[in-house]
Amino acid sequence: MNTSPATDFAQRLLEESGLTSSHEPIDVVLVSIFLEKHYHLNGRLGRLTTEKDDTFRLRTEANDYLVKVSPPDEAEAVVEFQTAAMRFLESAAPHLPVQRVKPTADGHDSVAIRLSDGRTRILRVFDFVAGPVLAQTSPDAEQLAKAGAVLGRVDVALKEFTHPADGRGLVWDIRHFHHLTSLVQYTPNPEHRRLAREVFWHFDEVVVPRLSDLETQVIHGDFSPHNVVVDPKSDDHFVTGVIDFGDTVRSAVIFDPAVPMANLLGRTPEQPWRDACAFVAGYQRERPVKDSELPLLPVAALARLTLRALLTNWRAERAPERREYLLAHAKDDWTNIERALAVSLNDVIAQLRNSRHGHA
Repeated sequence: MNTSPATDFAQRLLEESGLTSSHEPIDVVLVSIFLEKHYHLNGRLGRLTTEKDDTFRLRTEANDYLVKVSPPDEAEAVVEFQTAAMRFLESAAPHLPVQRVKPTADGHDSVAIRLSDGRTRILRVFDFVAGPVLAQTSPDAEQLAKAGAVLGRVDVALKEFTHPADGRGLVWDIRHFHHLTSLVQYTPNPEHRRLAREVFWHFDEVVVPRLSDLETQVIHGDFSPHNVVVDPKSDDHFVTGVIDFGDTVRSAVIFDPAVPMANLLGRTPEQPWRDACAFVAGYQRERPVKDSELPLLPVAALARLTLRALLTNWRAERAPERREYLLAHAKDDWTNIERALAVSLNDVIAQLRNSRHGHA
């Protein structure tokens, strides 16, 4: 069957992102052996449901840790890049609540597990950040702004960071959204397909002509409410942990706040952009968005939310073991896209501008 260049590009991007193949969950006994041998850690390992890697909570007598084993088709250089970004932040901005990497007993950041089929998986251990994630709480506008401010500080700190693998291909990188129209065919609902095409149109009109001149750097890439640990009772330090650097990538900086915006769309149905704008108001306290780039932000947020909705069923069919996790994360996406599109994007842009200048 002949395929178009756009379809070929999408396929390559999905492969590079590790989304086209499934793998058997790694043996927990094997993980325990490696933890004992290389980290001198032993305790109770509990498997956690995650997007594509194998993740465990390790409970020892002294501390809890998060243990991650990379997917077998994720390049070792990409895993090293993710770790290097965390190490860079630990050094350049030690005050930021970024999850810490625990070194092995001999001082390395990770351990390679060579599988019998010749593939390699990378095991890493991190401090476990206890507490609820933002998605499990009901933050008010000021708490959302505090979360936004933390991402702003992360982006400011990462500005000078570089790595040989930071140009990785990643399907979640919003700059590729316009190349992924072929995903629409996997969405069975015709109204959902219509909404997706509307968002693609906005992206083509507003964002694509500007892609080549947007400010770029390494960004976190997935500062979603599921990757931000918080303490709702704290007035001073609402955000207590920034976790999961698995989607770290070099891209347009405005795509970083667009991710949490996408996740916050529709949380208040009568004012679907309210929480997203509250988050960006805090972000801009630390890293103001350029006047020329601000109008792109709501379209980028819509693109990110649409991308997740499009990928959900496509992925759930190919990874049935993660189907429940995937569908739970995206269950309201189409409803929230529809609500967000019902608001004039010019009004949203005006709201973003007003919040930056301290207006309600």
